[in-house]
Amino acid sequence: MTNRFATITRETKETSVSVELDIDGSGKFDIKTGIRIFDHLLSHLAQHGLFDMKISASGNFGADPHHVIEDVAISLGRTLSQALGERRGIARMAHAIVPMDEALALVAVDIGGRGYAVVDISFTGLYIGELPTDLVRHFLESLAIEGRLNLHAKILAGINDHHKAEAIFKALGRALDGATRIDERISGEMPSTKGVIES
Repeated sequence: MTNRFATITRETKETSVSVELDIDGSGKFDIKTGIRIFDHLLSHLAQHGLFDMKISASGNFGADPHHVIEDVAISLGRTLSQALGERRGIARMAHAIVPMDEALALVAVDIGGRGYAVVDISFTGLYIGELPTDLVRHFLESLAIEGRLNLHAKILAGINDHHKAEAIFKALGRALDGATRIDERISGEMPSTKGVIES
């Protein structure tokens, strides 16, 4: 198996983002976006996906972290797609249901080259710490489009917004871990009846 590692740097007038991703890691992470709760959520994605991940991001966003979160999602999605290469031999589809105290989240993914997201989540408040709750949806949608994966995310139960968001990111990590794993039974074959996955 080739080394499934990629790095991307994205520079715009609004943000500067650098992402390193090793799909076949052990869950080590070094994440600094300037948005503490976002760092916390991304750390769960890395740890529970068993991805080695380094993310550095900064931007002139003042009290609104929209651009940083969006550009991290874009960069992470592109890095994931690049690290997967042709996507030969991967399980391709997986899902996870993860509890966090009273909250319960479902995430299902298909890394089949079609960027699409269905996000059925709701929060009670407008913010979790300094993170606007509507940006959780935007992160997931941007990640799916740029990572060329089909993503469904749903909060099945929950009261506490922090718990709901954390359960979503843990479930995303677990689902991506399952979908990116190499299935030795197909030994490098393309997991598609078409014989190709657009990446």
